[in-house]
Amino acid sequence: MNPHMFSQPANLRDMQITDSFWLREMELVRNNVIPYQWDALNDRVPGAAPSWCMHNFRAAGLQQQRIREQGSQWQAPVYAYRGFNVLPEEGEEPDPDAFYGFVFQDTDFSKWIEAVGYSLARKPDPCLEEIADGAIDVVCSAQDENGYLDTYYLLHGMDRAFKYLKDHHELYCLGHLIEGAVSYYQATGKDKLLRAACRFADYVAQLFGYGEEQCKGYPGHEIAEMALMRLYEVTGEERYRDLANFFLDQRGTQPHYFDAEGHERAEYEKRAFRPGEYSYYQAHKPVREQDEAVGHAVRAMYLYSGMADAARINQDESMLEACRRLWRSTVRDKLYVTGGVGGTEVGEAFSFPFDLPNDLAYSETCAAIGLAFFARRMLQLEPISQYADVMELALYNTVLAGMALDGRSFFYVNPLSVLPEACRRDKRFQHVKPVRQKWFGCACCPPNIARIVSSVGAYAWTKTEDTLFTHLYMGGSVKFRGLTLEITTGMPWSGDGEAVVHAAAPVSATLAFRLPGWSRGAQVLCEGKTMEIRDGYCYLSGLWQEGDTVRLRFPMRIRMLTADTRVRENTGKVAFMRGPVTYCMEEKDNGAAMHLLLADAEAAERAQVLDGEIEGHPVKLLRVPGRREKPRAGDELYQDYTAPEYERTELTLIPYYAWANRGEGEMNVWVRV
Repeated sequence: MNPHMFSQPANLRDMQITDSFWLREMELVRNNVIPYQWDALNDRVPGAAPSWCMHNFRAAGLQQQRIREQGSQWQAPVYAYRGFNVLPEEGEEPDPDAFYGFVFQDTDFSKWIEAVGYSLARKPDPCLEEIADGAIDVVCSAQDENGYLDTYYLLHGMDRAFKYLKDHHELYCLGHLIEGAVSYYQATGKDKLLRAACRFADYVAQLFGYGEEQCKGYPGHEIAEMALMRLYEVTGEERYRDLANFFLDQRGTQPHYFDAEGHERAEYEKRAFRPGEYSYYQAHKPVREQDEAVGHAVRAMYLYSGMADAARINQDESMLEACRRLWRSTVRDKLYVTGGVGGTEVGEAFSFPFDLPNDLAYSETCAAIGLAFFARRMLQLEPISQYADVMELALYNTVLAGMALDGRSFFYVNPLSVLPEACRRDKRFQHVKPVRQKWFGCACCPPNIARIVSSVGAYAWTKTEDTLFTHLYMGGSVKFRGLTLEITTGMPWSGDGEAVVHAAAPVSATLAFRLPGWSRGAQVLCEGKTMEIRDGYCYLSGLWQEGDTVRLRFPMRIRMLTADTRVRENTGKVAFMRGPVTYCMEEKDNGAAMHLLLADAEAAERAQVLDGEIEGHPVKLLRVPGRREKPRAGDELYQDYTAPEYERTELTLIPYYAWANRGEGEMNVWVRV
C-alpha cells in the first residue's frame, strides 16, 4: 500500500465540462430531471406513483412544531401498523399527519439535494438554490431535538427506533442525508443541512459503539459507512470515522447481531423467530473475510465502496485485500457486458458465478451506479486502468440506460433481452419493463442517476499532490497546481483527442492518462516529457508550460465479443462494442422475431459505422452483415430436423443506453452468430 499514490476526486468547482455528450446529459439533468423529480417528490406528476417524500417531512415538521408549542401536553398519534411500505387504504383520503411510502422514503430528498448540489457547483442558479433552501427548511424542521431525523419513526412513534436495523433503513437514511448535505455545503457554502446531518450522526454515534450500554448493530442496507467517511474528511471529526469503522468491523461477527435483533423482534411481535440468510445483507461473515460478491447488489456495492474508503483513510492493507477479492469476484464472474450487476430478481441480487441471464436480468440502475462508486474508490487507492475501464462501461451503458433521452422516464431494471409479450403475460418477467416508467414508489434509481451524472467530472479526474489522473475522456478543463488542462475529444464516438496545458508560469507536475482497455494500439504522445507506462496509465512528468500538448490516439474498432463458456446463456452468441459503448438490436430497425437473426462470423471486419439520430440525440449506428433464419412452422409443434434455411440481411445496432426511446418492441444485446 502506497499512501503517496492515494488520490482525491478533483473539485467540481475546478473543472468545466464542455463535452458535447456529457454536457447534454448534465444539462438534461439540470433542466429536466431535477425539476421533474422535485415535482415527483411533491406528488405532482400525473400518472406517476406518489413519492410521499416531502409529505412526510412536512408532517413530521408540523409534529415537531406542536411538540415545541404544547410541550408535554402534546400526544403524538400512535399508528399500530408499522409495515415496510405504508399506503392509504383504497379510497381513503391521506392523513396529513401520517407517514406514507417505504421506510426509506426520506432518501428521495437526500439524493435529489445531492444532485442539486453538484449541479450548482458546476453552474450557479439562484432560482434552483432558492427551491433547495426551502426544501432544506422543511427537512430540518422535522428533526427531533435530540438530532434524530427519520420521518418513519418520528411519525410512527420512537419506541421501536433502531430496533429493526436489518430490514428498516434508518442508517441508510442517515447515509444519504450526509451525502446530500455535504454536496450542498460544498456547492453553496450553506451548512444548515450539514449541521442537521452532523446532529443525526452525533446521535447515532452516542447509541452505537463498543461501550457496554451501546448498541452493537450495523446497517441492514449499507451506505452509512462511505457517507460517514466522507463526513469525516469534510469535518475532520474523528467520531465519524470511528463510527464508520465500527459498522464495518462489527458486520458479520459472532454472536450475530441480526440473530439477537431477530429474537427480540419476534418476542415483541409474539411470533417464532425465523433466522434469515445474512449473505443477502453481506453480513454472513466479517467483511475482511469475504471473497465473493453476494446478496443484494446495491447493498454490496455501497458496502464495498465504504470498505475501499476505509482502506484508504485508515491505510488498512487487510481491508484493501478484501476489496480486491470482491472486485475480482464482481467483474470476473458476475458482470454484464453492459456494465450492470445483479443477475436475479430474487432479492435484487447477485446470482452464482457466470449465471448472467439476459431476459430475466435484474441489473438494477442503482447497482451500476454503485459499481461506479466502488471503481472510483479503488482508483483512489491504486490507479489501475481496469477499475476505470469498468467504471466507464457502467457509466456509458447501464447508468445512462436507466434514464430516457428526454429525462422524463426511467428504468429500475436493465435487461439485455426483451420480449414485450413475456413482460405482460409471464409473472417471471414482472420486474422487466419494455418501456421506461414515469416514477416508482421505490424511487431510488431516478435521483441516483441525477446525482452521478451531475458529478461525473469527479469520476473523470482524481489528483494526488503532484499527479493529475485522467480516467475518463470528456471535453472540458480542470485546474491543477497552477495549470489548467484542457481536453478536447470525440468520445464516445471517436478515440482521438488532445490535452493542452495553459499556465501563466511553468509548473512541475505529472499528468497521467489512462490507456483504454478497449483500444488496441492506444497511444499518448508528447514531446519533451519523461514517459512511463504503468498499470494501464501513461505518466508524463516534467515542467509544463503554456501550449504544451498531449495527443491522444485511441483506435476505436468494432469489437465482437464472446462470453466465457461458463455463461450458458450466451453460448453461440456475440455482443458488439465500439469504444466504451455496448450495442443492441431493436425491433424498430430489425423487425420482429429477432431471435432468428444471426451475425456473420466476420461481421466485425465488415460492419459499417453510420451517423444516426434517436429522438434528436446524435449516435453512431452499426450496420452488421448477417442472416435471418427462415421460420419453420407447421401443424405439429415438433418436427424431424432439417437444416435451417437463411436469407441474407443486415442488422442495425444502436447504443444500448438509447434503447426503448422509440416505443415498445423487442430488444437483444447478444446475437446468434
